[in-house]
Amino acid sequence: MQVFVVGNIVIDETYSVDRIPVEGESVLGGKVSSDLGGKATNQAVILGRCGIPTTLIAGVGADAQAARIRSRIAVEPVSARLIEINGRASDTSIVLTDGQGANAIVTTVDCARSLPFESVTASMTYAAAGDLAMLQGNLSLSSTSRIIEFARGRGMIVALNPSPFEAGIERLMPGLDILFLNQHEARLIIAKDGEAAVQELLDMGIGTVVLTLGERGALLGNREGIVAVPAHACDVVDGTGAGDTLQSVAIASSLLRKTTLDVRALEVAAQAAALTISRPGTADAFPTELELSHLLDSATLAGNAGNEGEAAVST
Repeated sequence: MQVFVVGNIVIDETYSVDRIPVEGESVLGGKVSSDLGGKATNQAVILGRCGIPTTLIAGVGADAQAARIRSRIAVEPVSARLIEINGRASDTSIVLTDGQGANAIVTTVDCARSLPFESVTASMTYAAAGDLAMLQGNLSLSSTSRIIEFARGRGMIVALNPSPFEAGIERLMPGLDILFLNQHEARLIIAKDGEAAVQELLDMGIGTVVLTLGERGALLGNREGIVAVPAHACDVVDGTGAGDTLQSVAIASSLLRKTTLDVRALEVAAQAAALTISRPGTADAFPTELELSHLLDSATLAGNAGNEGEAAVST
């Protein structure tokens, strides 16, 4: 199985602040890092470092930042299909982090939302039934809808993380195979929290729902029920990319063990997310290939018994 991640690629400019400012407030801060980022890129990089064959499809501008982006992604174990968007500046994210795990992010989407559908499908020529298509909220709703339809037509598994949230994305959720979201997004979509939110999303025909709860861990919901998975304790430095780490490592664990997305996958993913949170930056903060190999090997050794012959991660 291979994974196709379609979305954005950016340079994250991260600043530390004492607290996340409210409307109209100015706060002092310091620059922490300038690093490769973007939700799609984060997810692809982590999947690649987990040893999953991964293709990243994203747009870049014809500018100096694009050259930096290409150079940086080239060192990652990812097949990057970066499509040049004429007349657009490469996308950028401004990340504010308070050192306690909270962050606020502003992301430009000029390239992401100008990504031609035909260029995406041309980059997915070799996608086959059972492969995974992974999407986020950076593309336009129409593009996301068309890519989901294309993926389903090929018999692919579809995973969505509706961040950054845009009203209307909830209409694309019924029938999804996998949905990862946080509490804020759940409230915006269905105005519910916790298990009630997970159950309502499952009732929409979504196969597997993972609702992240920050320091309280996550809820995993599927046809077998809803179960809580605790977070892994760590020293908090920067929460940027923690959710992407959790999602990608959980999916990678399931793929490598040839099982559905389960509690064991989220447990090892929580450990990986803790590593990300304990370091500054974005891609530089992610667990290394060696660290991920150790985590995933331990999960595989513990979980192989009884899993042989089960289907790969799916509904």
